[in-house]
Amino acid sequence: MVKKRYRPSWDEYFLEAAELVAKRSTCLRRQVGAVAVRDKRILATGYNGAPSGLSHCADIGCLRQKLKIPSGQRQELCRALHAEQNIIIQAVIHKVDLKGATIYVTNQPCVICSKMLISVGIRDIVILDGYPDKLARKMLREAKIKVRRVKK
Repeated sequence: MVKKRYRPSWDEYFLEAAELVAKRSTCLRRQVGAVAVRDKRILATGYNGAPSGLSHCADIGCLRQKLKIPSGQRQELCRALHAEQNIIIQAVIHKVDLKGATIYVTNQPCVICSKMLISVGIRDIVILDGYPDKLARKMLREAKIKVRRVKK
C-alpha cells in the first residue's frame, strides 16, 4: 500500500513561495514577499527593499525607525519599494501582463500598492496577514478585487 503524503493546496504553495521571497527583503521593520500568478504559473515576484543600485536599510539603517514613525504612516520617508510595487516593476521590465492575475502576499497591501494593483488589473489577492489600512480594504472592495486571508 502506498503511503499518502501531504501535498499543499495551490494557495499554500504560492503563499509559501511568497514567504521564501520575503527572505530577500532588506527592510528592518517588516519582511514582505509577493508572487503574481495566473493559470497556476508564477509571473513575477517581489520583496520590499531599496530600488536597484541603492543602499538598503539593512546596510545603512532605517530612517522611519530612527524617527519612531508607526507602521503604516509616513511611507514617503521609506527608502524601500513595497513587494507589490516590485512585482509591477519586474512585470514591466520583462513585458509580463498582470491583468487577471492573482497576487499572493505575506501582508495585506497598503493603500498605495492597492491603487497600483487595481490599475494593473489584478483580479484576486491572497494574504497571510493583515495590515492596518482601512482605506486600502475599502478601495479593493470597490474595485471588486477579492481579498482572501489564508491561515497557516
